[in-house]
Amino acid sequence: MKNAQYSTHYQVMYYDTDCNGVVHNLAYLRWVEECRTKMALAIGIDFLTMAKEDQLFTVVVRHEVDYHSPAVMGDEVQTSGIVESVEKSSIWFRFEVRRVSDSKKLISVRQRLALVRMPQGRPCRIPASWFDLVAPQED
Repeated sequence: MKNAQYSTHYQVMYYDTDCNGVVHNLAYLRWVEECRTKMALAIGIDFLTMAKEDQLFTVVVRHEVDYHSPAVMGDEVQTSGIVESVEKSSIWFRFEVRRVSDSKKLISVRQRLALVRMPQGRPCRIPASWFDLVAPQED
């Protein structure tokens, strides 16, 4: 599934919200993490195998989050993500979370990950095969 968008769906639960029934920021980031993890596996990046066999781990080094509109308890949301770019020592993902009922954009996120070998904690080069995962540029 190279160069493809990946999406997950989620219904906002009580524990995702604050006392006003509005989704709190941590819930959005959890949905992005779930989408990224499932997308990675679908496109051939197996984080669990990398960790167990090679002691390689991805580490989030940057989040850029823009909040556009709030989600509330009971909303069904869709998180969509793509691999935006791959650099020699990091990989960028881009995500959007939208409410399903009206397609309203709730947040947009750029996320940069580095690859680190443990237990040394040393950054590693991104595997050459990951460069083929970049989504085509939109015109």
